[in-house]
Amino acid sequence: MCEKENKGPAQSFAGKGVCPYRYAFTLLIPLRNLILSPRKLLKMLSLREDSQVLEVGPGPGYFSPHVARATSRGRLVLADIQPEMLDFAKKRMEKKGLKNVSYHLCNGRDFPFDDNSFDTIFLVAVLGEIENKERYAEEFRRLLKPEGLLSVSELPGDPDRMEKEEIIRLMQEYGFTLKGSYGSRKNFTLLFRNGSCK
Repeated sequence: MCEKENKGPAQSFAGKGVCPYRYAFTLLIPLRNLILSPRKLLKMLSLREDSQVLEVGPGPGYFSPHVARATSRGRLVLADIQPEMLDFAKKRMEKKGLKNVSYHLCNGRDFPFDDNSFDTIFLVAVLGEIENKERYAEEFRRLLKPEGLLSVSELPGDPDRMEKEEIIRLMQEYGFTLKGSYGSRKNFTLLFRNGSCK
């Protein structure tokens, strides 16, 4: 993934690539609830208290506190390519007293976690920013438990937004089965099972 740090403010914020950490505050604006609220996402994820969850590209952690609370006896791992975003998210989680959260700096290729480590992996407005999408899809398949859930959300206005069809094709190529599709063509969440659905 390439960051947009060398461009002007308008280009940097609205152009393709990773949202620069200096604009992290914009990702916490409550108006985001109108597009995809944490409550709505949690309902789709159907998490258990002991769920093991990986959030890829959390930025400053807009959804993270809600997921951490829902998995109070489990674990939430925040994985991001920008250390500054992880620091921002960590401060937010600590301020809220959430202790079942750990932090991982991504290298853009793979993850240092064992096979079948997670019940759920989710990404919100992130997949289009990833350069090695195929490699990540392969890793998601490895990291998820059998029948584990992969959730991919795309939001309107994101210049990196992928279309439903290309996400479905990519994930099916790597052994995922589409479980559900929610929302519209421009604002949607796709849920995939790791392997064939029973």
